[in-house]
Amino acid sequence: MPSGPLSIRPVSSKRDIKQFIEIAYRLNGDDPNWVAPLRDEVAGTINPKKNGWFSHAEAQLFLAERDGEPVGRISAHIDFLALDMPPEKGFGPGTGFWGMFEAEDQNAAKALINAAEDWLRGKGMTRAFGPVSLSIWEEPGLLVKGHDHSPTVLMGHHPAKYQGWIEAAGYKEAKKLLTYELDVSKQFPPLINRIVENGEKNPKIRIRKVDKSKFDREAAIIMAILNDAWSDNWGFIPLTQPEIDDVGKKLKPLVFEDLILIAELEGEPVAFMVTLPDLNEQLKPLKGSLLPFGWAKLLLWLRKPKARTMRVPLMGVVKRLQASRMASQLAFMMIEYIRRAAVANYGATRGEIGWVLDDNQGMNAIADAIDSWVNREYAIYQKPL
Repeated sequence: MPSGPLSIRPVSSKRDIKQFIEIAYRLNGDDPNWVAPLRDEVAGTINPKKNGWFSHAEAQLFLAERDGEPVGRISAHIDFLALDMPPEKGFGPGTGFWGMFEAEDQNAAKALINAAEDWLRGKGMTRAFGPVSLSIWEEPGLLVKGHDHSPTVLMGHHPAKYQGWIEAAGYKEAKKLLTYELDVSKQFPPLINRIVENGEKNPKIRIRKVDKSKFDREAAIIMAILNDAWSDNWGFIPLTQPEIDDVGKKLKPLVFEDLILIAELEGEPVAFMVTLPDLNEQLKPLKGSLLPFGWAKLLLWLRKPKARTMRVPLMGVVKRLQASRMASQLAFMMIEYIRRAAVANYGATRGEIGWVLDDNQGMNAIADAIDSWVNREYAIYQKPL
């Protein structure tokens, strides 16, 4: 462990970028529940040419060093769409962010957060939210509950000590995000089954699988519902076309038609549910690299995946239906159909729904109704600058 004086400097070279990526593997490698992301994926996230989020954002990366060796990292960034949000919905004018946070000790953590705050102040920002890495749609929040098991695909995992370090830097919790776990091998309660059966008798309702051969069309339908359904949520920033294009390229190999459903009411798409087999179960043994044979194992798995866990990262019902019984009925129908497919076709025994805002009463009620329980909590912190 380096013991010399601490310095913080901006990332400016290819070598710096490599060090920025690698420090996470050194600091987290001994955590049995950490899942090392593929290095190429991390490199793509911080590359403006490969991440559509940069079409409406800017970022500066920083490294903490002792004796010339990296001991931490952080990003400071501004999402210009967040600046246009009404403050009562979370962000708004003067809002900056930091994320991609890793630190060897509390002194490094404090210095890195200070560097991010100074950069944001220099850009005219008046408050900071973190950690958000990088987009609110990517890995928002710090894990504060659930350190005893590995995260599912596209979810973060952080050392428990980070919470104290961030709070000691003057940050207060702004919002909590929840994930729910459930045993998908079990039938849902009788009430839910009756709701599903009643929906099946309604000729106005059609629940259909996505058509992967028409991927762009289906993605556009889902994103239109999403941007409407989530528009009143805290922290909502609409997904832009460059982001949709990049996410589509990344997730297309994980798209299986029986795991992504669209609900139509009188022929109009009004709800959707996206479910992904837990890729992390396959990534964990690879330790962040597809070489020498990881790529072959991954490709073989993707042809006919078996996964213990399924994750529901996104679902939504158009805003005009959200206060109605129809919204719940459509949600329960999609959940049940995907539960059946997950068990029968992929060997799943476990499901995870999230993240869900802790004050999203509708989603929390649905989670309770299907006998799920909170297994992980993430906190987004804020501080005046």
